[in-house]
Amino acid sequence: MDRRQRKTREAIFSAFTQLLSQKEYAAITVGEIIELADVGRATFYAHFETRDYLLKEFCEELFCHIFDAAGKESHKHRHIFDCDAPDSVFLHLLRHLQKNDNNLLSLLASQNNELFLGYFKANLERLIESQLALFEGRRKEEIPESFWKNHILTTFVETIKWWIRGGMQESPETITEYFLAVV
Repeated sequence: MDRRQRKTREAIFSAFTQLLSQKEYAAITVGEIIELADVGRATFYAHFETRDYLLKEFCEELFCHIFDAAGKESHKHRHIFDCDAPDSVFLHLLRHLQKNDNNLLSLLASQNNELFLGYFKANLERLIESQLALFEGRRKEEIPESFWKNHILTTFVETIKWWIRGGMQESPETITEYFLAVV
């Protein structure tokens, strides 16, 4: 992606996240996004097929950032998320949630969050697959691997929901410890 395309994409992401801080995802229109990003409708659709596709790409950007940081490859890709990545990918994700980077909490807490959760879970599944070595020795042989991955995934998603509902009182480090202790 050339610099001009990257800047346009970043402007669209920025407008999208700014609107997320003001209203529910379902209430945001493509018209509002392009007006705030100061891009044309054709330009928006050249980057994103639909508003839902923008949401999908937003979620993939988060996980791409986490994967790149875990692999120490962040120099290869410019992300809309910026941080000093910790050793644990789970801690890394929780820290982004705590900082509410790009209004992630607005997406998780929105009434129409099923689409975001679907994208979130799909990317989280890839993340968990890359981290299965962390959970080695905890799975009994008779438990199918697909069930095990699903268990880790749902446990992490429900841990995040519990943490957010509780006002995020615990630190990301504590939540990571809780999560790893029960899986």
